[in-house]
Amino acid sequence: MTRSRIIACGLVAVVALSLVGCGSSDSGGGATGRPASADSKGGAKKKLVIGFAQTGAESGWRKAETQSVKDEAEKRGIDLKFSDGQGKQELQIQAIHSFIQQKVDGIILAPVVVTGFEPVLKEAKEAGIPVVLSDRAVEVKDPSLYATLVGSDFVDEGKRCAEYLGKKMNGKGNIAEIEGNSGSAPQIERKKGFDEALAKEFPNIKIIADADGKFEIAKGKEVMEAMLRANGKNINAVFCHNDDMGLGAIQAIQEAGMKPGKDILIATIDGEKLMVQQVADGNSNCCVECKALLGSGLFDAIQQAIDKKILPKKMIQKDDQFDETNAKAMVETRKY
Repeated sequence: MTRSRIIACGLVAVVALSLVGCGSSDSGGGATGRPASADSKGGAKKKLVIGFAQTGAESGWRKAETQSVKDEAEKRGIDLKFSDGQGKQELQIQAIHSFIQQKVDGIILAPVVVTGFEPVLKEAKEAGIPVVLSDRAVEVKDPSLYATLVGSDFVDEGKRCAEYLGKKMNGKGNIAEIEGNSGSAPQIERKKGFDEALAKEFPNIKIIADADGKFEIAKGKEVMEAMLRANGKNINAVFCHNDDMGLGAIQAIQEAGMKPGKDILIATIDGEKLMVQQVADGNSNCCVECKALLGSGLFDAIQQAIDKKILPKKMIQKDDQFDETNAKAMVETRKY
């Protein structure tokens, strides 16, 4: 074999090996970060990368939601990029910008407030990254900026608390209302459901005090203490927009020398085990559930959005209610 023929054969072998190497290392993901199926040579499917912009960790409910998402991501082999917004919208927006730059496959957003997200959601849409809202809504002119919302009906939750207290109070008396973070979807919608139901069904019951308890135990206690100082024995019941504020209210009522659940009726929302126990013990009266274990539903929705399936704008979970009729039997069933 001549020297030139040997060199030519060597070059062909090098090129062939190079092509085999390219084929075996390509997962099919490409530069866009989009999901891909196994390639024609049986390569592994690309791992999904999902960004999760959480509101914060202000309550037991919120921590349970976060853990649910993390657990479900691990179960499905998803690379989860998690960001704790610490109750600040600007941190959530920064996180979404970062997710877009990282070319994630999808974004889960639990918005701290309803307004102000439209510009960054437009950026996500332009980048081809679907967004699924977790438990809270946003106000946008273009509904196509997010795929769907997975969560509960906050208006109905408020209505159910009003109906319970209204009947328990025999249609008359005074109520104090401890609200969640001002401007957040649960604060707006739970208040709407509660106030409207009272006005319509129980016109002789009045809301004589309301304040922002930030969805926190300590703040709920502080607000309840102030309400008791200002209104004394005029308060017959208190409606708290979440369980944590309700736990704070119970402490304040007890320290004021009164019996929560008896001297002052209490209705809350979330369904945390600690509050269901308080209902079972008679220190509270009604707790309307708001499901926190949303991980499975959120990732189902994200996958469908990535697959470009059309989803309803809201995917509402069915919630339970705990009161004197069932709380004792239900305490041990609570997972958070």
